[in-house]
Amino acid sequence: MSKYDIIVLGSGPGGYVTAIRASQLGFKTAIVEKESLGGVCLNWGCIPTKALLKSAQVFEYLKHAEDYGLSVKDVDKDFDAVVKRSRGVADGMSKGVQFLMKKNKIDVIEGFGKLKPGKKIEVDGKDYSADHIIIATGARSRELPSLPQDGKKVIGYREAMTLPSQPKKMIVVGSGAIGVEFAYFYKSMGTEVTIVEFLPNVVPVEDEDVSKQLERSFKKSGINIMTSSEVTKVDTSGNGVKATVKTQKGEEVLEADIILSAVGIKSNIENIGLEDVGIAVDRDKILVNSYYQTNIPGYYAIGDVTPGQALAHVASAEGILCVEKIAGHHVETLDYGNIPGCTYCSPEIASVGLTEKQAKEKGYEVKIGKFPFSASGKASAGGNKDGFVKVIFDAKYGEWLGCHMIGAGVTDMIAEAVLGRKLETTGHEVLKAVHPHPTMSEAVMEAVADAYDEVIHL
Repeated sequence: MSKYDIIVLGSGPGGYVTAIRASQLGFKTAIVEKESLGGVCLNWGCIPTKALLKSAQVFEYLKHAEDYGLSVKDVDKDFDAVVKRSRGVADGMSKGVQFLMKKNKIDVIEGFGKLKPGKKIEVDGKDYSADHIIIATGARSRELPSLPQDGKKVIGYREAMTLPSQPKKMIVVGSGAIGVEFAYFYKSMGTEVTIVEFLPNVVPVEDEDVSKQLERSFKKSGINIMTSSEVTKVDTSGNGVKATVKTQKGEEVLEADIILSAVGIKSNIENIGLEDVGIAVDRDKILVNSYYQTNIPGYYAIGDVTPGQALAHVASAEGILCVEKIAGHHVETLDYGNIPGCTYCSPEIASVGLTEKQAKEKGYEVKIGKFPFSASGKASAGGNKDGFVKVIFDAKYGEWLGCHMIGAGVTDMIAEAVLGRKLETTGHEVLKAVHPHPTMSEAVMEAVADAYDEVIHL
């Protein structure tokens, strides 16, 4: 039996990062993967979707070339080539993880891993043991009873990335990050898109002002949006698919070629031996403490299979913290209140901390600042004036409670707010930190200035 210090089950952005950090700390490390290194994120999620979205963005620019004083004739897209480019980007990233495994002397064990008592993992009939086993098996598209996926007419995000042909009409059920990203992509490619959202607002976890702005921007682009609506049944017997949608005004039947179910994710915890080992689970999640230890000594879990936010950067941070604790380092537990969330549709969305509603519900007296990109020189020059930066401060102590952005490139801007909150900065400190002009990022400073009644350009 092969013996290791640490075995990681799953090689997504949680698993492979954990394995690399473990190796750096001197642990003899192995990683188990049933499919492709990099997991869903690199192969079927974060990375290839961003490649699709970039193609959509370039196509949008070409279609609006005249707005920039340019003349471009006969602009069209090749849907197959767009998908092929996305797959090429994903393959390149997966090969990059293979290189990192070799560089860090991590053994890659290919096959389906199953946990066994006594700190063992069985992979295709062979046992491997370790002092520490870290579960990082991630998640998949969740299915609703009223919306069973057949992989052809009712699909999840995985099929949405590799459709054999572009649909003329698509219904997207759910308006979280996955739903709105694909809605933007397919609409940009020329598909007629309808979003059906159960809650009153699209991107419902975001600040309400952000939700309303995205709805305006999407409707302006031609996306049909149905909020406070629910798909109660689907009929796939004909050429396309029919969805019965329950709205506040009654039932409505929508017809399309494809329905994309984007109603959340389901943890991959089935058939991996949790019951055999006795690892505690609650409502689809493995229970862990602040250092990702399960109730069984020697077994740990990180990422989407645990109760924290299901985000790639969260999984990576959890894995690093987990192995550093195993190594005996003094580690600071993760602050889940300071995790940035990013959505890569157009306009982009980025946020961290409390929404205005949450801050008020917690009893804070707040100062709110908002700066629209329509007042930004850089945004005007770039032709990307939709959106704004919104900041929320505690009026009493100046604590930066939340930051919410929607607009071009904001997913690259949110890190300022994350770092500022981590360093416990105040509104006045942000305001007095000189921001470069002309940039999109100076909108953060301008929004803070608005909160403190010192805004110049508004």
